[in-house]
Amino acid sequence: MVFRYRAWFERDEDGGYSVWVPALPGCVSQGDTLEEAAANIREAIQCYLQSSLKHGETLPDDSTMVEGRVVVPLSAEVAERAEEVPA
Repeated sequence: MVFRYRAWFERDEDGGYSVWVPALPGCVSQGDTLEEAAANIREAIQCYLQSSLKHGETLPDDSTMVEGRVVVPLSAEVAERAEEVPA
């Protein structure tokens, strides 16, 4: 049996990647490379699902999640400060 979950990968400032699974609150990991981060999050997901079953919980379903982007207008003060932050 195979479960599929969306995972979000973010490049860390100091190198490597952080990764989390929105459908599984608290299910996070990291790795020095994308491949390592993917392997680590697979293991974290397996542990999460095993723990859910052990505690009699239903397995979370990521199919009900909807991905989207939100546009956030900034006040002049916040926009000015954002321009000062190095990219």
